[in-house]
Amino acid sequence: MKRKKVLVLGLVMLIGSSQLLSVSADTIEDVQAQQEATQSQLSEIEDKINDLETQKEQITGEIDSLDGQLVTTIASINSLTDQISEKEVQLEQTAQDLQEAEQDRDVQYEAMKKRIQYIYEKGGSAGWAAILLEESDITSLLNQAEYTQQMYSYDRDCLEEYVSVVTQVTDLQNQLESDKAELETMKSEQETQQANLEQMLEEKRATSADYDAQLADANAKAEEYQQLIEEQNAEIQRLVEEQRKQQEEEAARQAAEQAAQEAQQEQNNTTSNNNGNGGSSNNNSNNNTNTGNGGGNNDNTYTPPADNGSSSSDSGTSSSGITGQDIVNYALQFVGNPYVWGGNSLTNGTDCSGFVHLVYAHFGISVSRQSASLRGDGYGVSYAEAQPGDIICYDGHVAIYMGNGAIVHASNERDGIKVSYNAAYRTILAVRRVL
Repeated sequence: MKRKKVLVLGLVMLIGSSQLLSVSADTIEDVQAQQEATQSQLSEIEDKINDLETQKEQITGEIDSLDGQLVTTIASINSLTDQISEKEVQLEQTAQDLQEAEQDRDVQYEAMKKRIQYIYEKGGSAGWAAILLEESDITSLLNQAEYTQQMYSYDRDCLEEYVSVVTQVTDLQNQLESDKAELETMKSEQETQQANLEQMLEEKRATSADYDAQLADANAKAEEYQQLIEEQNAEIQRLVEEQRKQQEEEAARQAAEQAAQEAQQEQNNTTSNNNGNGGSSNNNSNNNTNTGNGGGNNDNTYTPPADNGSSSSDSGTSSSGITGQDIVNYALQFVGNPYVWGGNSLTNGTDCSGFVHLVYAHFGISVSRQSASLRGDGYGVSYAEAQPGDIICYDGHVAIYMGNGAIVHASNERDGIKVSYNAAYRTILAVRRVL
């Protein structure tokens, strides 16, 4: 009865321990799933940052180009303003020259009118007759006539000259006014272009500022994701360590339970022997000594308890005496075969955890199919204590230890199943022994 109680208690403790380990393993997988989601979000935000930086760089180039155009436009406006000012000065001088020329023309014209009026008032047939009568000789007469002709020529030349001067000044004034109007039109166009450039620059700078704000938000979010990944890594390490301790405690508990069962069995054997001796004495008193001894011998017959396989299931130890080197030698046969995510064929392709699972399965040893779950199989040893056949667990990856720092594993799609000669090429999270 006591033995049954011990066995029932042991089964209850074993079931409870298995549930605890299962919950712990599931928790590690949950954290790893969360970490993968966080890593995916981090990758997305990093892609967004790259896109924003590209767009920011593009708009910065556009701003620089617009700045250059604006500087050129402003310089052109300043130059046109100076030219307009020069034209205005020239127009003022031309207007003054025109006014003076018109005044000289008017003065000369008035003098000419008076001379012409005097000549014609005093002239005519009577006037020329008087000149002929008054002059004593032909020379004086000719001189007088020549003087009159020269005066006419002089007046005509002066009139033509002043008319020419006025015409030139007027044409110059018209040309200057036309030039000024053209310059003012050009200046107006440049000022419009300046206003457009300034508006475009304002819009581009606003867009650039928006990119800056988005980049700041994205970088802050990326830092949050990175911090979260670090926290998740720490949580995974904590859970792995907690799981390792639980497994060590479970191994110690099972050892204690086994010792208690053996002690209980020894006690049961002793009790059975004592009962057999008592029956012999009673039978002797009834003269049935032989029969009593025969019954005692049957009660003392000892049959070892059947192996419940608990030790084998906890450590993954094969009952056929498989060694770690056997595991390594078998695994090496498949070096060079392809890596296939989720695959379950050592020849046609499998992934890292599938490779370990299938190699051990060949020897009838059951280990987990998922890399995270493999950290809970068997029991933990330090890397310094690692032996051939041990399982090396990394973050998201597993391998079979070959000894001397080498591992065989399904590495990646490019390399397939291969041998690596530095087991510590990545951070080792756990070393599990199932043999």
